[in-house]
Amino acid sequence: MEIYLDNAATTKTLPEVNDAMREVLEKGFGNPSSKHILGVNAEKYIKDATKTISKILKCNPNEIIYTSCATESNNTAVFGAALKRERFGKHIITTQIEHPSVKEAFIELEKRGFKVTFLPVDSKGRVDIDALKDALDDETTLVSVMIANNEIGTVQDIETIGNIIKDFNKDIIFHTDAVQAFGKIPIDIKAANIDLLSVSAHKLHGPKGIGFLYKKNGINIPPLLYGGGQQSGMRSGTEPVFLIYGMSVAIENAFKDNTSVIPVPKHMNDIYELREYFIKGLKSIENVSINGYEDTEQDREKYFLPNIISATFDGIRAEVLLHALEEKGIYVSSGSACSSNKPGLSSVIQAIGTEKERQDSNIRFSMDEFITKEDIDYVIKTLNEAVPFLRQFTRR
Repeated sequence: MEIYLDNAATTKTLPEVNDAMREVLEKGFGNPSSKHILGVNAEKYIKDATKTISKILKCNPNEIIYTSCATESNNTAVFGAALKRERFGKHIITTQIEHPSVKEAFIELEKRGFKVTFLPVDSKGRVDIDALKDALDDETTLVSVMIANNEIGTVQDIETIGNIIKDFNKDIIFHTDAVQAFGKIPIDIKAANIDLLSVSAHKLHGPKGIGFLYKKNGINIPPLLYGGGQQSGMRSGTEPVFLIYGMSVAIENAFKDNTSVIPVPKHMNDIYELREYFIKGLKSIENVSINGYEDTEQDREKYFLPNIISATFDGIRAEVLLHALEEKGIYVSSGSACSSNKPGLSSVIQAIGTEKERQDSNIRFSMDEFITKEDIDYVIKTLNEAVPFLRQFTRR
């Protein structure tokens, strides 16, 4: 048996995505900047992909910029916004629980002379709204707050945050990392006053190596890459047509058969139910707690991603439990995969106030629509066997 519960790190590409990319590799292999028919054919695949994505996001097609990944999207947004508006002020704001591709960009800007405010969060991982209000000042030019956290699944009240920012100063650029949220929960870019938004394909059954940055018309930021001037000069380099088209197919699938004004990802209600079932099983194990846990099911649906559960197993190092589960064919994570090359305790787990002795005991389970109740039963059964056994070897 093999149960993959590390979908927040990456997802398996769908068969229809693979088929679509194969089609483009065979029929749309021309350079989309070429003037001949093969170039025109390749360009059409990009235009079709852009039409699909912009329709779902409810934006204009020219507001979509293709990038190599979410890291590039986040870096383009953060560095671009901060440097473009530097003459108006050098105060920029983010949170203590951002993904490294945002957090490290802010740290680098701090080294370059910017004043950075890292907003605190509460024990559930939610941004302190009063701290945001207090932090905003006449020098503030950029605020970046992720919609949903990649480690514990907390969803921010992004509309309230966006409105606070724009009510204070409409010229402050508001960026959000939507990598974990897009394809999981509805996102209304207009209601939240979002200027820049980052997405990655491989988090929703698309290919690795492709993502996009939504850049609202009227928001001017400099590019990170210079060259042939593709994508209106915002991202030079020959576009990877097959990856772009594959991403659009994955996104279309995530919102398939949707008639809502603001599209709602399909299968999410089923995953909400599985999450509740999963949490119930985890809480039945002695000395296990759920990070970011909301007390009511209504709050969990509003402030908690349907597919991510972060659990602390007291008395067991996360890596030890991870490999014990791996031996039984269960694949999980001990935190953000993007931070695995920088060993150390999770800044997210620390920010929510987890006691020091418990900060290295967290496992992230992240589901997709292919996980079944039977899979969860097997995971809970395995944990019930492994956890007491491993706790026998806890150093005292």
